Amino acid sequence: MSYSHRSPTLSTLGSTACVLDAATTRPRRQRPAHDRTMPDALHPFAQTPTESDVPTLPSDDFARRASLRVTNLMWFLGAGASASAGLPTATDMIWEFKQKLFVSQRRGSLQTVSDLSHPTVRDRLQAHIDSLGFPSPGAPDEYAALFEAVYPAESDRQKYLDAKLVGAKPSYGHMALATLMRAKLTRIVWTTNFDALIADACARAFGTTSALTTVALDAPELADQVIAAERWPVEIKLHGDFRSRRLKNTGDELRHQDVRLRRALSEQCCRFGLVVAGYSGRDDSVMDTLEQAIGRPGAFPAGLFWLHRGDGPPLPRVDRLLNRGAQIGVDVAFVPTQNFDESLRDTIRLLDSVDTQPLAEFAAERRPWTPASLPPARAKGWPVVRLNALPVVEAPSTCRRVVCGIGGTSEVRRAVEAARVDVMAVRSQTGVLAFGADTDVRTSFDAFGITEFDLHTLEIRRRRYESAERGLLRDALTTAIGRHRGLLASRRRRSDLLQPADPQDPLWQGLRALVGSLSGTVPDHPGLKWSEGVSTRLDWASDRLWLLIEPCTVFEEVSDRDRTAAADFARERNVARYNRALNELIGFWAQYLARDGEEMRALGVGHGVDAAYRLSSITGFSRRIIA
Repeated sequence: MSYSHRSPTLSTLGSTACVLDAATTRPRRQRPAHDRTMPDALHPFAQTPTESDVPTLPSDDFARRASLRVTNLMWFLGAGASASAGLPTATDMIWEFKQKLFVSQRRGSLQTVSDLSHPTVRDRLQAHIDSLGFPSPGAPDEYAALFEAVYPAESDRQKYLDAKLVGAKPSYGHMALATLMRAKLTRIVWTTNFDALIADACARAFGTTSALTTVALDAPELADQVIAAERWPVEIKLHGDFRSRRLKNTGDELRHQDVRLRRALSEQCCRFGLVVAGYSGRDDSVMDTLEQAIGRPGAFPAGLFWLHRGDGPPLPRVDRLLNRGAQIGVDVAFVPTQNFDESLRDTIRLLDSVDTQPLAEFAAERRPWTPASLPPARAKGWPVVRLNALPVVEAPSTCRRVVCGIGGTSEVRRAVEAARVDVMAVRSQTGVLAFGADTDVRTSFDAFGITEFDLHTLEIRRRRYESAERGLLRDALTTAIGRHRGLLASRRRRSDLLQPADPQDPLWQGLRALVGSLSGTVPDHPGLKWSEGVSTRLDWASDRLWLLIEPCTVFEEVSDRDRTAAADFARERNVARYNRALNELIGFWAQYLARDGEEMRALGVGHGVDAAYRLSSITGFSRRIIA
């Protein structure tokens, strides 16, 4: 198995040219050992099925449902909903807490662990945290335990949060939600956040600060009063307001969350549906309430939709909650999403009756990020940001579909290997999807009783998320690149690693001029071989496919003993690769992989369905400044 260490990246989320952290469909995961918030024998959902019954709903489908049911839906916002407003997420703060504990207890230099996004830095911090006996990464009580360890005093925790909230301004999502409140389409917003972003957005949308009623822990009885009187809209802060002296941050505090607010949440879940955005489900008090609510007759009449962003699966309690809903007939779904803002944008676009003037004014004040035209040949200055994204200008639109009695994708791939044919295939709900010669495809699956053998259209809408179809397109593209560009490929879960098959080939003269040697062994580790390479990932943004490229150092068969040495070697090799040097390196890979739009075919078959691709060597750019 190959291992890579990447160069510093020029990529960014600020442009519409590419999305580097696309939402994925949810992998199946069983309950990990560290999830012990309640003994299995006592847990209301202890009999969780091994395979999840919760459907994954595409974002466009969710937008249509949400726009139709908007008056019957409440919103529940977690820290992730405020990320685009400049506030840290719970995950961001968790790594900052780990950093503070490491520096204060080990008396090390902050500079050595300053880059919290670096895998080596994270491994170093996590090793120290593990030695202290804190909850495992991803455990529901990880955030609370670390926060209390770093700042035991409540007053210090409040000062920390106050500092984080300075300068935060509503994002597009907050303004869109306020616009729905102004149109009397959204009535209640629940949140675990301390910020005033919803209130600030409503003040702007309504033109007054008196339209929204905010309920915090200081006056929980107000929730019952405003709901009974239907004094909409109302925002209910389950963990307190940043100006309140009663903030809920740590394990003990969360366990004693106010009963009145939890009861109000449970009751309203029998009246409205719920959309959860930017919330991980870490708090037992909140999850207990939602579990109690879903067990009541008529719960979530307009559905329960959990917007999920990121590579990993949701926490086990979230999975169990939605599984329970699916079992009893509640309309539940996980919705892979880029972020809170885009989910509201897609929904509000479908509501013709809504006055979007406040949103238009808000957008006009913000400096828009748009794809920039190419700079003139003689223009001075550099682009502000060059993205590491190559447009996929041609991709397959059809593949072969085979209906037979085979199981999942793993069994499909074993069948292809056993047949010893050159076929690429995955399993989908409609059957086996494949590229290859027709005779080879039939040879692979004849033993499973083929009942249908025809063409399948690779729909554009399914390229927008991590579907079986996009996975097949990614595998075929990597194979095509390796076949036509003299590269060896090793596949990983989220990306593929490519390295020169023959580093001495004259084809690589331009790369050697930029980085020096293209392969070798790590000093004092003769068995640790490395090669210059590139990581690739297929992604979707701006209604098209993009190939994300990232220069990296590729290692072969890295043992646990050599992992630190490999990381140190790669870091030293890549440390000077930034700005002009990295720009030139990405430029090389862009030109080399695209070759002026030359066609690449994954298999080169005649009688069957092959996968043909063309790439553009012109990477995405953001706005640029002319000197």
